[in-house]
Amino acid sequence: MSTAPTLASERPPAVQAIRSWKVPIILGILALLSFFIFGLGAPSTEVTFRLTKPEAAIQLPDVVVSATVVGWISSVVLLVCAAYAAFLVSRYRHVPGWLIAVFAVFFVAAFLTWAVGSARTPSVALYGLLVGSFTLAFPLIFGSLSGVLCERSGVVNIAIEGQLLFGAFAAAVAGSLSGNAFVGLFAAAVAGVLVSLVLAVFSIKYIVNQVIVGVVLNVLVSGLTGFLFSTVLSADPAKWNSPPRLPVIRIPLLADIPIIGPILFEQSVIGYLMYIAVAAIYFGLFHTKWGLRTRAVGEHPKAADTLGVNVNRTRFYNVLLAGSVAGVGGAFFTLVSVSSFNRDMTSGQGYIALAALILGRWNPIGALFAALLFGFASNLQSVLGLLGTPVPNQFLAMLPYVVTIFAVAGVVGKSRAPAASGIPYIKG
Repeated sequence: MSTAPTLASERPPAVQAIRSWKVPIILGILALLSFFIFGLGAPSTEVTFRLTKPEAAIQLPDVVVSATVVGWISSVVLLVCAAYAAFLVSRYRHVPGWLIAVFAVFFVAAFLTWAVGSARTPSVALYGLLVGSFTLAFPLIFGSLSGVLCERSGVVNIAIEGQLLFGAFAAAVAGSLSGNAFVGLFAAAVAGVLVSLVLAVFSIKYIVNQVIVGVVLNVLVSGLTGFLFSTVLSADPAKWNSPPRLPVIRIPLLADIPIIGPILFEQSVIGYLMYIAVAAIYFGLFHTKWGLRTRAVGEHPKAADTLGVNVNRTRFYNVLLAGSVAGVGGAFFTLVSVSSFNRDMTSGQGYIALAALILGRWNPIGALFAALLFGFASNLQSVLGLLGTPVPNQFLAMLPYVVTIFAVAGVVGKSRAPAASGIPYIKG
């Protein structure tokens, strides 16, 4: 029997599937762009990163770096990472996640240094950039958690946008009438449940296409809240549209930790609820009987039914729970961000949360970090615009979507939805 080496074209299909050049090609293109823009095009200035507030109890010295040095070092590291990725693929080996993480860190550092160094004022408050990014990610995190609960149960939740918007509306109205922000927060959760109730009834009980129901709900909520805003809220905003803000709760000592203290431990109630929601949903999904059943009805509903799990009832309850989570996220817009409701004020955040869900691979922790990425990009657009950077705002706004496209294309691994997601279950 011949022992001659097998040609690449003669390798088994499983081996051929491993040898995908998508990652090295994308990394190579980004590395070359970094070489020309961040290396050759680096501004000859020093960039100052301020790490702590002037009034902070613990002060850290400012970090001053040369834009040229950072640009060249980052360009070399990025080129080496891209070359190593190509080497691994040529040997039919996977590109490890840590390599992509290192590439991402150096790319972001080089881009931020280049953008700030090219601004009129080559100085940026890094603590402010991080705090703003974290805060802007709150509704995205709640929205993506809502999507995780639904899709892990086998229901596609396109209605996240409607849940966020109706939660924001209910929080504004209830908070204004009661004069209590916590009443508004509770009303937002109830409003999210109402939207989810319609989604559950039509998609689970009457087996209507889940995507169509979600899109219709988004349009319905947008039209309903827009009509009530123009006819009721605008007519008497002092009564209907002046909710109080949720107070900021500062945890002593922990809030004084440099950099991460103000980010994590100086938040509103919604911020602390976000910590609880992420931890509870992650623990519930992967370490409890409820989570096992939820994942079972999302992956193999027939097998779950055979073992005695009521598939549709489990889906129904989880969709309602998801609505309450998204509703709380909607309250952020009217009880934390601004103290009033405006027409379509969520501005497509629900669809961005859906993208974060996919980027996070239907995992609460992954969705959290994906949402933080979107929040960072959104806040970076505002900060760099104020600094007078030459980077077009439109380019900054599209960065998260480009990252999502790369992720779906397989740069950070293939994303696979639960097998039964979007498929109605008919018993028997």
